[in-house]
Amino acid sequence: MVVATPIGNLGDFSPRAATALASSQYIYCEDTRRTLKLLSHAAISGPRLVPHHAHNEASSTASALRRLQEGANIAVVTDAGTPAVSDPGARLVREALAAGFEVEAVPGPSAVLAALVVSGLATERWCFEGFLPRTGRRRSERLGAVAHEPRAVVMFESPHRLQRTLDDIVAACGGERPMALCRELTKLHEETWRGTTGSIAERSRSAKPRGEYVLVLGPALPALSPGPEPP
Repeated sequence: MVVATPIGNLGDFSPRAATALASSQYIYCEDTRRTLKLLSHAAISGPRLVPHHAHNEASSTASALRRLQEGANIAVVTDAGTPAVSDPGARLVREALAAGFEVEAVPGPSAVLAALVVSGLATERWCFEGFLPRTGRRRSERLGAVAHEPRAVVMFESPHRLQRTLDDIVAACGGERPMALCRELTKLHEETWRGTTGSIAERSRSAKPRGEYVLVLGPALPALSPGPEPP
């Protein structure tokens, strides 16, 4: 089972998710300490916690498949939100399906959807970029694609790279594109800034970055049609 967990507020931990984890023999988790706190909050004991993160994904996936073959009931979680979306879990899901096992999702809180619905931007069509590449040509190419994207774009960013990313978005997309910046969604210090790419990048310079960020960039502004040529 792929089980979504709260992105901040423990009140968002669903009864179904709690039942799924309580009935699992093994829980593969990004950080065992974070998951242990969640289980303690829900008074769940019994499942064995197994580290499953970017640095051991190959070996932990192999161990999960062995346990599935032995008939074990396994759940996969990350520190927050749904596994396999900008977090470990996709490889385990693919290999479990390839081996003939059923994979069930227990949906729950989503930073992507939470940011979209509070952004105030058009949400009929949107795409998810996750984290931009940190440097180099791939970053430039992705920013170029975002600059021409006709749908709303959702991106994640960490606090220490936030200002650089905002400045790069302004350089690629201009300073007038609508944007919302969401910080610490569902947590105590949650806040959302709404404005343009330029105004948000400027406002960010005077605010110390803290917590996790979700950026929602409005669709690319339509290009102006050239006027008639002078006679």
